[in-house]
Amino acid sequence: MSRAHVYVTGRVQGVWFRESCREQANAAGVGGWVRNLSDGRVEAVFDGPDAGVDRVVAWCHEGPAQARVDGVEVHREQPTGEPGFHVR
Repeated sequence: MSRAHVYVTGRVQGVWFRESCREQANAAGVGGWVRNLSDGRVEAVFDGPDAGVDRVVAWCHEGPAQARVDGVEVHREQPTGEPGFHVR
């Protein structure tokens, strides 16, 4: 089990990033949440099986087709077993 706290920069708001992220996390069996920040970034937490968390973090480097990802900052944390994935 692992947990990643992620900040994504670029054109990542208004391009369906959060909903696409939710779909990716659910498909990977990962819990956590995603939200827009007032500075234009997207913040997300992924918590679950190592392979699932790694898969969704890798997806964040690309995002949905309309996005332009300039950077992804990843902080590894202790997993908490957070259930379900939510858009905040």
